[in-house]
Amino acid sequence: MVKLVIQTQSMMGRSHELNVECTPIGRLEDNAFQIADPSVSSHHCEAHLRGAEVFIRDLNSTNGTFINDARVMESVLKPGQMLRLGQIELKLETDASPATPPSAPATAAAPPAPATPKRPVDSTMIMPRGISLSDLEGGGRKPGPSTATGSRMFSKKRNIVGQYFWIAAGIVIAIIIGLIFFIISLASNHH
Repeated sequence: MVKLVIQTQSMMGRSHELNVECTPIGRLEDNAFQIADPSVSSHHCEAHLRGAEVFIRDLNSTNGTFINDARVMESVLKPGQMLRLGQIELKLETDASPATPPSAPATAAAPPAPATPKRPVDSTMIMPRGISLSDLEGGGRKPGPSTATGSRMFSKKRNIVGQYFWIAAGIVIAIIIGLIFFIISLASNHH
């Protein structure tokens, strides 16, 4: 069994088993693994199961897809590695992989470690509570860490279509006003 387990405190323990070839991950409900967090894009990335390997492919997300703090567009995710989508951290776990990083290999003289009994799986899911009134009044997210250039690490996408619309609307309004003045000046010259 291969699964992604959320490590971020607000959603700690939520997981999704990767049992199909392609698992879409993102903020919207139409993703196989929905992560309802504002830093996660609507359709953030995909996890592709190819044999024993898991490939992560970014879907042009706003805040990026990172494996062990290295931004990736497409890369292999290995058991125990940290996958970060926006501000949400997940870890890849398999039946063969331990939940914590492996320690130094045991020497031949060291006795084997005793087997720990398996605990029943807790099926409780911690769901985020949504947006609080203070978040709305304060304008949403608090300022995040800055990069070396001084810009924010997480930023809103620019709406290029909206910008072009307002530029075109301004030009059309200027033309209409110009035509009105032209018609008025023609009318006053003929009388």
